[in-house]
Amino acid sequence: MADWGPVVIAVVLFVLLTPGLLFQLPGNNRVVEFGNMQTSGISILIHTIIYFGLITIFLIAIGVHISTG
Repeated sequence: MADWGPVVIAVVLFVLLTPGLLFQLPGNNRVVEFGNMQTSGISILIHTIIYFGLITIFLIAIGVHISTG
C-alpha cells in the first residue's frame, strides 16, 4: 500500500507555481504578471518560498494522504 499524497501535492504545486507559467510574482513591469512565460532570479526565489510554505502546510500540518491498494 503506497502513500501517493506527497507525490501528487508536490507535482501539482510545482506545475502551478512555476514562475511565468500561470503567474509571476514579482513581474518584470508589474507586481504580478499572468502568463508572460518569462522569469527572473527574484521571481524564482519568491516562488520557491511560496512552494516550501504550501508543501509544509499540506504535508506536515494537514497531513494529506492518498492511499492505493
